[in-house]
Amino acid sequence: MQIENMSNLFSHDAADFVGAKPEAVLKNVFGYSEFRAGQKEIIQNILSGRDTLAVMPTGGGKSLCYQIPALIFSGVTIVVSPLIALMQDQVGALKEAGVNAVFLNSSLEYEEYVQTIKSIKSGEAKLIYVSPEGLATERVKNIFRETNLKVSCITIDEAHCISEWGHDFRPDYLEIASFRKEFPDAPCLALTATATKQVRQDVLKNLDLKNASVLVSSFNRKNIFLQVQPRIDGTRQIISFIENHKDESGIIYCLSRKEVDSLAEELQAQNFSALPYHAGLSDEVRSENQKKFIRDQVDIMVATVAFGMGINKPNVRYVIHFALPKSIEQYYQEIGRAGRDGLPSTALLLYSAGDAHRVRYFFREKDEEESFKSEKLLQAMLDFANARKCRRQVLLNYFGEKYEPKLCAENAANSENQFCCDICEGGGIKNQDVTIPVQKFLSCVYRVHERFGAAHIIDILLGSRNQKITKNNHNFLSTWGIGTELSKQAWFELVDAMENAGIIKRTGDYNVITVTSLGKEILSNRDKVELPVRIDFESQKKAQLAFPKKQAILRKRSEISDSLQNDAQPQNLAARLKLWRKKTAEENNIPPYYIFSDKTLTELANKKPATRSELYAIHGIGEVKAEKFGDAILKVISLDDA
Repeated sequence: MQIENMSNLFSHDAADFVGAKPEAVLKNVFGYSEFRAGQKEIIQNILSGRDTLAVMPTGGGKSLCYQIPALIFSGVTIVVSPLIALMQDQVGALKEAGVNAVFLNSSLEYEEYVQTIKSIKSGEAKLIYVSPEGLATERVKNIFRETNLKVSCITIDEAHCISEWGHDFRPDYLEIASFRKEFPDAPCLALTATATKQVRQDVLKNLDLKNASVLVSSFNRKNIFLQVQPRIDGTRQIISFIENHKDESGIIYCLSRKEVDSLAEELQAQNFSALPYHAGLSDEVRSENQKKFIRDQVDIMVATVAFGMGINKPNVRYVIHFALPKSIEQYYQEIGRAGRDGLPSTALLLYSAGDAHRVRYFFREKDEEESFKSEKLLQAMLDFANARKCRRQVLLNYFGEKYEPKLCAENAANSENQFCCDICEGGGIKNQDVTIPVQKFLSCVYRVHERFGAAHIIDILLGSRNQKITKNNHNFLSTWGIGTELSKQAWFELVDAMENAGIIKRTGDYNVITVTSLGKEILSNRDKVELPVRIDFESQKKAQLAFPKKQAILRKRSEISDSLQNDAQPQNLAARLKLWRKKTAEENNIPPYYIFSDKTLTELANKKPATRSELYAIHGIGEVKAEKFGDAILKVISLDDA
């Protein structure tokens, strides 16, 4: 109840900004001096009454595109949102900014429900969040019918859920179009971060958007570094990664509940602050674990895909995928939960060829058409994971956006941003002469009659005597043990390169390796083969994958991060401001980022405002937050100068 009490003390009246200019609302309510790319055009469309489909990257500021018009309109804005956690997060953040917003869902106790209905009927609530399932019920529909509310706008968040080509299709979204017909004068805003051309067409059709404006922002999240590693020892690789990201917030996605529990337990045993999240846990445990994560009481959330859509936590510094996602849309949305504050962040994908088989396992219950769609989405994800060129270029091309890798190097050189991906950071993957190892691999494939996967063939080449090899007498093959000049990691790297070049292909549920016509030609003609591989043939007898971990590169990233903080003294002040924020958040029973983002604290530490008026020049400080927290902030800053 503390959050309610505090919000009542510092809030805007429902009529405060009716008819105001968007720029005034942006600054006075949300504390921002300028719009992000695409926001203003979307807002102007809605204010002019035009239906709009807006595709913006996760973290691109989609929420403001309907929250600002909601305050300018005289009526209410209905926001259709798919998850309870998402609604609660949005409403909680709005209340901290002094905006009266409510949600209608099953989490409300009776007294809360009565108070919410009262707020709606009185016209105090400017935004009403409801789930697509709730919107389909007569009870919720009657609330809007009987109260004679003026509905000024209907917003559909996560609009890709209405498309069967989307990665998270939800049949309840198909009922939204009929609800819209009851309020024909209210413009509709459909928002999503992940929509290919096919998905966009579905959204327009299924929502019955008339003469709609389709605005597609850049999908390029410059602050997210894209990295893919072959998963050799996934747990060890993750531990190695997070050791370099101590005390930072991160999300690790796994395919199964068992993997979530196992990895969370291992991280806890290694003294990392980590908790699990999956559908097998009780509602109470999931809710408590999520609360601890968003309130910075735990650093790492190990989860299945069930976690994250309702998380608006801005200071997530990394997202790790323990295995291959089922589509680029899913991957893009999940990595978008990192770096929402615009600061440097990392997306690490650990990938094994067997992942595709595991993903296809989930296709079994689908009909032929659905399986075709799923396979097409998976293949695009495989192309990204196996990319031999700039990963950002591959990712953006999938969404129909062009990208020149040279821009990445230019930005990094100017310290404007980090490199965009591991391939560009390492200077690209150079072609190398791999004729001999390719011949050995293809010969081995023939000798096992194209009946086994890559892992088994590599074990033969390395001279393994595991049970599967001895059972099949493969330790007596002429190719047994002839490939020890390369490490297992290097062989997997070479396999990916060969598949990408069309020399071999994986077939069937078990990813059996077969040789293509090109591969047969190479082997019979003894052609020279050059492929882009990250294998150091010269300096090591047993090649190791040369992942870019040079000290110069690490220093480069450190310099980029430091440039955001300036000198050592502001960093100390920023730390004290974070402690103040955490204490204040705990006292008011809210997540720390409801108060201020890390970006706001960094700017406070750098600029050291000394008066209330100077606070208004800081990113993220609007009128209500200046009133609530201004004196406390100025006191922390003044103690720093004492």
